[in-house]
Amino acid sequence: MRWLPYGFGYVYALVTAAAVAWRGPWLLAPAVLSFVLLPALDAAVGILRWNPSPDAEAALQRHPIFAALTWLWVPIGVGMTIVAIAAACGPSWTWPERLALAFGLGLMNSVVGIVYAHELVHRAHRFEQWLGETLLALVTYTHFRVEHVFGHHRFVGTSRDPATARLGENFYAFCARSVVGQVVSAWHLEAERLARAGEGTWTPRNRMLGYACATLAIYAAIWLAFGAVGALLFAFQSAVAIVSLEITNYLEHYGLQRAARDDGSYERVQPRHSWNSAHRVTNWFLINLGRHSDHHAVASRRWQILRTYDAREAPQLPSGYAAMYLLALVPPLWFAVMNPRVAALRSD
Repeated sequence: MRWLPYGFGYVYALVTAAAVAWRGPWLLAPAVLSFVLLPALDAAVGILRWNPSPDAEAALQRHPIFAALTWLWVPIGVGMTIVAIAAACGPSWTWPERLALAFGLGLMNSVVGIVYAHELVHRAHRFEQWLGETLLALVTYTHFRVEHVFGHHRFVGTSRDPATARLGENFYAFCARSVVGQVVSAWHLEAERLARAGEGTWTPRNRMLGYACATLAIYAAIWLAFGAVGALLFAFQSAVAIVSLEITNYLEHYGLQRAARDDGSYERVQPRHSWNSAHRVTNWFLINLGRHSDHHAVASRRWQILRTYDAREAPQLPSGYAAMYLLALVPPLWFAVMNPRVAALRSD
């Protein structure tokens, strides 16, 4: 039953359903869960540095429950998004209620949806990639599949990666640069892929064009079903989810750099190029996303066998992701906590 706590992310579906059904204070439940309960639980429960033995790793790799945990979220995420948008468009809902529900929906589709999508788009099987793209379509961010897998993992820790935050860069500047830069990067990566195959950019095989058409179709369907209010709420919850994702990007590699070689290439990605968090509750909800160095070292590893590192091997965040999210939103506090840690790493 070691897998059971990793299903805690499904709590977001329950609190979102409660917000739809009962409104009132329940509309704040996803935010309270994200920004109050999770940081408190991280601090209370502490860290877990357990790594599976080779035999345990093989057993975990084969067990179907871990893949099923991510697959099952796809119909739940899609269904909850439709139900929430449909409910919020009802005539009895006020605009403050609508926006509160959409905010919570965006948190659900990021904390669970994007994290599970991140796992799925890294898998080799096309079916799992499609599931990941479906979850990304729920937050208007399907190009993440191309840029993250083929761009971020290649250029992380360098100036060529829009998703690596620079030392001294506040989150708000980073977010604007990263969102725009990832779209541009994804387009260039796809154009390069097609050129290697001897094709032009404007072809039906261009995934970026396919993603754009799918996005337009989704917004058109929502508009037809729920009107302009539904489309606006869907866009708002997408924005909330994207900002949440970019906070994650910001804290995962802030200030960390790979050395450039004389020929213009970069050193191989090492554990020291990602910030890690061993906090149990964060990793239960985010299916081991805090074990980020190992993810970059071996991107093909499924989430259940990712390994953690100690401070001698990789830099450690002072708290779990939930608390670090809040810290990133206050640049002076973020710099006071994180800049000395980056300076110490660079001096070493």
